[in-house]
Amino acid sequence: MSLFASKVDIHVGTRMRQRRESLGISQGRLGRYLGLTFSQIQKYEKGSNRIGAGRLFQIATFLGVAPSYFFEGLDGVGEPAGSVAEGPLRDEVRTLVEAYAAIPDPETRNSVLALVRSLTTSALARRTTQV
Repeated sequence: MSLFASKVDIHVGTRMRQRRESLGISQGRLGRYLGLTFSQIQKYEKGSNRIGAGRLFQIATFLGVAPSYFFEGLDGVGEPAGSVAEGPLRDEVRTLVEAYAAIPDPETRNSVLALVRSLTTSALARRTTQV
């Protein structure tokens, strides 16, 4: 492993910082959501520490974007059509994530997550049987 940040790590970190700042979210707040310190967020944003796939998905969810957002502009990578992070839905996702992250009790968060998953599963099942 190189001692220097790769172009991809720097690009992803820069996009993460831009999105976080555009939403007015502090490094500390993002860190608390992820269970990290603000200095770890700084390292991600500088590209000095690589962001794993699962962590990148968590960050994307919290910031209300598709994971592909972080790679846009990197060798012609663009946002895929039909992304979850389009238009009014983007604002709804961000609001939902912020509200979820603000629930202090882990058991309550798990209950909310279970409810959302059950609603999603029910909706998918209805669509499948209608086709």
